[in-house]
Amino acid sequence: MLLADLATTSSALATTRSRLAKRALLVDLLRRTPPQDVGIVSRYLGGQLRQRRTGLGWRSLTTLPGPAVEPTLTVAGVDAAFEEMSHLEGPGSVLRRNAIAADLFGAATGDEQRLLAGLVTGELRQGSLDALLLDAVAEAAGVAPDVVRRAAMLAGDTEPVAVAALTSDDPAGALAAFTLVVGRPVRPMLAQSAPDVDGAWAALGPGPVVVDSKLDGIRVQVHRQGSDVRVFTRSLDDITDRVPEIVAVVRAMPASALVLDGEALAVGPDGRPRPFQETAARSATRDAELAAVTTLTPFFFDCLHVDGVDLLDAPLRERLDALDSVATTSVVHRLVTADVAAARDYFATVVGAGQEGIVMKAADAPYEAGRRGAAWVKVKPRNTLDLVVLAVERGSGRRQGLLSNIHLGARDGDGFVMLGKTFKGMTDQMLAWQTERFTELMTDDDGWVVTVRPEQVVEIAFDGLQRSTRYPGGLALRFARVVRYRDDKSAAEADTIETVRALAG
Repeated sequence: MLLADLATTSSALATTRSRLAKRALLVDLLRRTPPQDVGIVSRYLGGQLRQRRTGLGWRSLTTLPGPAVEPTLTVAGVDAAFEEMSHLEGPGSVLRRNAIAADLFGAATGDEQRLLAGLVTGELRQGSLDALLLDAVAEAAGVAPDVVRRAAMLAGDTEPVAVAALTSDDPAGALAAFTLVVGRPVRPMLAQSAPDVDGAWAALGPGPVVVDSKLDGIRVQVHRQGSDVRVFTRSLDDITDRVPEIVAVVRAMPASALVLDGEALAVGPDGRPRPFQETAARSATRDAELAAVTTLTPFFFDCLHVDGVDLLDAPLRERLDALDSVATTSVVHRLVTADVAAARDYFATVVGAGQEGIVMKAADAPYEAGRRGAAWVKVKPRNTLDLVVLAVERGSGRRQGLLSNIHLGARDGDGFVMLGKTFKGMTDQMLAWQTERFTELMTDDDGWVVTVRPEQVVEIAFDGLQRSTRYPGGLALRFARVVRYRDDKSAAEADTIETVRALAG
């Protein structure tokens, strides 16, 4: 298949808002894809290269040749080029990698160059979310979406599922062959959000509810087969070698085969969680000195397999019984209640203890891996700040032609100090309004970032604060999102950096 076919679909996806229209574009391309190219095409549609590393990055893409006039590249040839790059190392590897990249991009048309650059940088903004791609695979193969989603859950990846569904004479049978395998990570179940405990309670319906403490750590999925223990992150990366303390905890459990879901975090002597950056730094490195001073403690909240018995389809209460029988003290603290008032009190206690919030779960629900199922609902305390917009970035993809990502600042004396950026929470109406507003306030434009007069106040919700060396104030917002623009406040009434530091504790 020519790369141009995929590039054309990718460009159309980026400018299409309708989910049904996006799916139709994906189905059309998948049905036209030769069997030998299905794996590559499905990976690229998901915005990823098949290779974990290529040695290319933004800097490598600044001096590439101009686009070709006619399309000649094939998806198989492109994949082969990136595969060669991924194996280069040692003397001469940089020159060879640059030569391959120059040849590749030089043979690419404008649309193909955009696609390749987005794949290399991981910023292919086309709105082709994995869940939508799985639905498209199901339609193209003529099988039920739930069958495809379950296979992807168990495979931990979309590519092999797309290949099985679209290249087999018996798609349903090929998909049914994907089962839980101890040692192969499954996609984790995710939670929806609710603004408060009452909202979550109403969403879950009647009956006992399991209320878990929501810990501010890293999601871990741990597999044990005999003495072999593997630790995976939420993105299914294997970090076993970096976290021997987690391996030791699970290896000591009274079972020979396990799959556990949980969180790992650094905990202080007082039992309160340490800042998230310490957990993140510890999990991202093999540095012996850091490991000596920062230990990650696992806390598990689900059990998917124990000693030959798969529990994915079992109700949560049975999975928790299995968890309690093997994990003993390494379990997330929880409350099981049929009283919403008790859930409210528990939420206040958990937040007061320094945790992130709670996750409320239906006691009879199965484990719906890889989906934001209605059976899990998270509740966090809502923090807001009134900040000032310092600059705004030009949008891409669906937001092409609009001013989108805003730079946020707190008052600092007579000036402002930046705390982060966000494009979350913006409606189409808000995007149109802010494009006009910030064009009026523009003082400079480098073609990407538009600097504006610091006059517009915006209310920002965020999940927490973390230390940052990137921003001069030493702090950055976590998961910032726009609530509303505050035309009733002047920049002089925005929150100060001192207020932000006080929130950080």
